[in-house]
Amino acid sequence: MVEHIKRRSFLAGLAAAGVGPQLGGSGRAVAVGSGGNGKLGDLKITKAEILQLTGKNKRRALYLKLHTNEDAVGLYGPIDNEAAMFVDRFFKQGLIGQDPLAIEAYWDKMFRASRHSRGSHYIMALSAVDNALWDLRGRFFGLPVYRLLGGSRKKVRAYASCLGFSQEPSALQAKARQLKRQGYRHQKWFLRDRGPSHGPEGVEADAKVVRLLREAVGDDVDLMFDAFWEWDLQYALAWTRRVEQYRPRWIEEPFQTANLDAFIELSRETSIPVATGEHFYGRWDVHKFLKADAIMVVQADPEWCGGVSELVKMCTLASVHGANVIPHGHSIHAALHVVASQPVEICPLVEYLIQKMDTYYHFEKHQPRPVDGMLELPEGPGFGIELDESKIADVRAVSWQQS
Repeated sequence: MVEHIKRRSFLAGLAAAGVGPQLGGSGRAVAVGSGGNGKLGDLKITKAEILQLTGKNKRRALYLKLHTNEDAVGLYGPIDNEAAMFVDRFFKQGLIGQDPLAIEAYWDKMFRASRHSRGSHYIMALSAVDNALWDLRGRFFGLPVYRLLGGSRKKVRAYASCLGFSQEPSALQAKARQLKRQGYRHQKWFLRDRGPSHGPEGVEADAKVVRLLREAVGDDVDLMFDAFWEWDLQYALAWTRRVEQYRPRWIEEPFQTANLDAFIELSRETSIPVATGEHFYGRWDVHKFLKADAIMVVQADPEWCGGVSELVKMCTLASVHGANVIPHGHSIHAALHVVASQPVEICPLVEYLIQKMDTYYHFEKHQPRPVDGMLELPEGPGFGIELDESKIADVRAVSWQQS
């Protein structure tokens, strides 16, 4: 089912709701205890909708919007299609009447509401709702999310995530040098074309990528590597022995996350920190890996792991074990605000997927872009999301409800 919305009415409605002039966020907050019923405890969600934005270039994106009985709204996106479908089917109606400020109570209730809440699309949907609730809270109190979380960092260092770039030797080295000139002191490259079936020659080729990059950028740039789940333990051990001399900052996802024993064994046998976590679906996964000394870098994704609320708990766990939390960069709004809320010793970096981020936030006025390798935190309330009217040709509320 698709509900068409007149574009002008939609824009006027967002402006009146405090999402800002036209589609943007004005920064205006609802005064606590004022408006509507006049009591903080009376704030309720009145409507939840998935908005499909279509651009003049036919590009599309989905955003979750939460309405309340006051002026405050919550807006978050883009969200994955799978998450949007589950929000619509399993979360939307239950949000009506909820206190949007009682985020912890809501998260716990919904996590207990399904026997399948421990993973996949259900927790992705809960993540989207949680992030939208944090945006709503920020708009209500007139503060950025990272400030609500107790943070004070105005900028966060980004690492260049180099998925999609050529690894032909001359192109590889040229790109690495260019990124260094642009201020990226940390670069991650992907080793995804080889693996155990390529034998010793594959190990040698993957080790050569590390050597070429170190030669290109020198010793003052951190290099990280993502194996994309494609290795087995013997291949990983052979590779780490070949490249330890080049001091990689980490090796990411050499195995599927389900293979805890392989992570444990690799971590025991190499001095290179091991990283994983983009498919962690809650603090329990993190606890299991940290308790086993299987990893030193937690890469949970707040779009998938349970949202801002859950990622903050993971940071607390990591602090106990002396590990870093450097969130997976599938999206960046929630990750950036959580990282900025934590001590730099726990959350030193945020991932910036260079090619993806170039167009991912097409519909937003203030697209996150590093300057000299640093991302500045937005000053607007919530996540600082302001949609750009000039890029939107059509808006419609979409639904996957069964008729």
